[in-house]
Amino acid sequence: MFLEVTLSLLSGFLSTLKLFAFTLVVALPLGLVLSFGSMSRVKPLKYAVKFLIWIIRGTPLLLQLLIIYYGPGILLGNPIWGGGDNGRFLAALTAFSLNYACYFSEIYRGGIQSIPVGQYEAGQVLGMTKGQIFRKIILLQVIKRIIPPMSNEIITLVKDTSLARVIAVYEIIWNGQAFIKSAGIIWPLFYTGAFYLIFSGVLTVFFHWLEKKLDYFR
Repeated sequence: MFLEVTLSLLSGFLSTLKLFAFTLVVALPLGLVLSFGSMSRVKPLKYAVKFLIWIIRGTPLLLQLLIIYYGPGILLGNPIWGGGDNGRFLAALTAFSLNYACYFSEIYRGGIQSIPVGQYEAGQVLGMTKGQIFRKIILLQVIKRIIPPMSNEIITLVKDTSLARVIAVYEIIWNGQAFIKSAGIIWPLFYTGAFYLIFSGVLTVFFHWLEKKLDYFR
């Protein structure tokens, strides 16, 4: 039984890991784009982005999952995600990516705006373009400053992936809970906690190492 449970949870964990990885691939760059939009001098764009961020950060991720998955079919009469596993996964990925991009955007914005104006001016004096100033002077300092809040959000994402089960994405907790109905045992649910703890621990060690590598920006 232990081997059967382990194999089932490993299968669910692979789905969790896939959702986690693809969310980061989409949300990290999208968050940077949104942060630029929220700092734009074009007021309509700035306020539109800020309104989107306010909506996403002010409502539960669970609600966003349900709306994104069921909304198109009910409101538009077109279930764009389909009914298969791939469609449910894509809907979950869309919801997670948009949600975390909005949180990441605020972290990016805080990091960028925390850099003293004098550093931008120094780059201009040296004849650098705005793009060169951002890439060569600002970017690595911003990364150093945002690592702690960003690592916290990323570790939270590990646990939030469990919410995908609400639209029947077969992640690790779904597989663990299945044994309650099929075998009348609950210990597999506790076993799932070990997967989360180990994965979160690995991420914590990685981000601690990354902070140490960037210590020369003190």
